[in-house]
Amino acid sequence: MSLFEGLSGKLQETINKFKGKGRVTEKDVKDMMREIKLALLEADVNFKVVKDFINKVSERAVGQDVLESLTPGQQVIKIVNDELIELMGRVQSKVTFSSKPPTVFMMVGLQGSGKTTTSGKLASLLRKQGKSPLLVACDIYRPAAIKQLQVVGSQLNVPVFSIGDKINPVDIAKAAVEHAKLQQHDLVIIDTAGRLHINEELMDELENIKKAVNPHEILLVVDSMTGQDAVNVAESFNNKLGVDGIVLTKLDGDTRGGAALSVKAVTGKPIKFAGMGEKLSDIEPFFPDRMASRILGMGDVLSLIEKAQEAFDEKKALELEKKMRTQQFTLEDFLEQMQQVKKMGPLQQVLSMLPGMNSKALENVDIDEKKMLHVEAIIKSMTRQERNDPSVINGSRRKRIAAGSGTTIQEVNKLLKDFEEMKKMFKAMSDMGKHNKKGMGKFRLPF
Repeated sequence: MSLFEGLSGKLQETINKFKGKGRVTEKDVKDMMREIKLALLEADVNFKVVKDFINKVSERAVGQDVLESLTPGQQVIKIVNDELIELMGRVQSKVTFSSKPPTVFMMVGLQGSGKTTTSGKLASLLRKQGKSPLLVACDIYRPAAIKQLQVVGSQLNVPVFSIGDKINPVDIAKAAVEHAKLQQHDLVIIDTAGRLHINEELMDELENIKKAVNPHEILLVVDSMTGQDAVNVAESFNNKLGVDGIVLTKLDGDTRGGAALSVKAVTGKPIKFAGMGEKLSDIEPFFPDRMASRILGMGDVLSLIEKAQEAFDEKKALELEKKMRTQQFTLEDFLEQMQQVKKMGPLQQVLSMLPGMNSKALENVDIDEKKMLHVEAIIKSMTRQERNDPSVINGSRRKRIAAGSGTTIQEVNKLLKDFEEMKKMFKAMSDMGKHNKKGMGKFRLPF
């Protein structure tokens, strides 16, 4: 499921009708606005937000500079893109840190929104930026909430402060900040309790924690799959507690996307982070412009480059390029490349960031991640000599490799054949570069 599946598909369809139009009338704009309005309402975007959005786009789209421009179709699309960015907050909103450490972040939200996991994800992300985080277990009500945070902390190697479930959360929070000062942690992330719905008792407790530790940021964690409800929850928390930013979780799910498009407009509070998957590394800063691009099927090249930079070692990449050019690329290198690509996240998600890769196009792309695992298992069952020189792999070796990887001899044969084809293709591409030729012919990856 790609991001905002239904909404993206519908908006892209509407936009494609417009793209090449050399002449656009007011009626054309009106028709387009009607389709966009329906798509947004279906995606569970707040009705008032939709109304304002359509009015703003219409007003700009029927202006003289659009109707009389050389590419009016593209001008209208640019306006839709601009207004989507505006809707989600125009510029990236970063978390801020106290000039006098430790900085305290208080994580709030309803039960089930993904608060505990998000606290861990955030600690991991900010540690990469040089922070020394301490996670604090202040949810003393939900069975195993403390244990869950401890498990997340140990997976990430981030310390967790807890003094059991018999002590008042306000006292736990105060003790945690003192502990952080002693242990020189410059960031304290407090995982507070949630309820299934908003009630007075919960809000009183959160307000008391707020008064006791004076958090630098109160971050509201919202489950984007709850659509319109997510926006109502955000409004209530903000009115009662005063929220500094929002973290949207489960944006990779079968989500209609309404929350992401409404929450900033309704609450006036910025979305600061987006949770994009199950893994503890699946969280990213929220960039309104990149998100608008993804929704409209224009790709998100900057996020893709950042993901790749995190996953790939530059020196290794240059060595690899040389090997490909000089035909020295081995199965050992291929295995390493596959493992690097996997670090970037699910392939479907990576592909969805490429420009022109709209949700419709991705429906027909069959990415069998199981096949990747089979290929990995086959290569791992080979000896170093076999990986570096596949020509030594005779019949009995193929039998051993198949047995060792839990695959068949046919699958081993196919991988070896596909790998040889791939090497030829790299050579051809290198030659093409030298002679400035075009054309790649048929090419298939071994998975």
